Amino acid sequence: MIEVLDLTKRYGRTLAVDRLSFTIPSGHVTGFLGANGAGKSTTLRAILGLDRPTSGSALVHGRPYAAYDRPLTVVGAVLDAAAVHGGLPVRTHLRVLARSNAIAPARVDEVLDEVGLTPVADRRVKALSLGMRQRLAIGGALLGDPATLIFDEPLNGLDPSGIGWFRSLARRLADEGRAVLISSHLMSEMALTADRVVIIGSGRLLAEEPLDALGSSLEDAYLRLVHHA
Repeated sequence: MIEVLDLTKRYGRTLAVDRLSFTIPSGHVTGFLGANGAGKSTTLRAILGLDRPTSGSALVHGRPYAAYDRPLTVVGAVLDAAAVHGGLPVRTHLRVLARSNAIAPARVDEVLDEVGLTPVADRRVKALSLGMRQRLAIGGALLGDPATLIFDEPLNGLDPSGIGWFRSLARRLADEGRAVLISSHLMSEMALTADRVVIIGSGRLLAEEPLDALGSSLEDAYLRLVHHA
């Protein structure tokens, strides 16, 4: 579970997040929606301890991310699929991640199989397609078998079969009792994948609702909320 509590983040005179509060419960896929500049990335970075809040807090299972000695076993995240050393083979990259969090080496091959990268496990990351790099980033998030997962634009580079694969993966993870947070600008895909949404605008909460409470069209509900914000 993720709890964002009265979170505020300023960069100089710029107010990126403004007293934002919401909860990402276990057992659900939550879509995190907002326009460019709404504060989504800043919020995710605060949850993952990459940005220090000006005030307020962001907790994962009741503790700040930085409080965990082996964070990959608590929360897995995809923020930037390109943030991988291109010269490393795929399997080596995952082995390095596993070693850094005392994760059993056997887990690497399990994850490679789960994300469909076993056939290219010895290929260097820089030789992968964008879709394969995205699968590798997702594999890194799954590596520690965490109870909470955060995905920022996870469909970038995935072909239609890959999008279907990720949709099924997200639902399965939630059905296993995990908290799944997906930040995306693809309304149609979120309508098919998420069962609840958090919508923000100008760093403030606009809605935190089950998907079916927003009516038949997520896009129409989103536009209505943003227009009246």
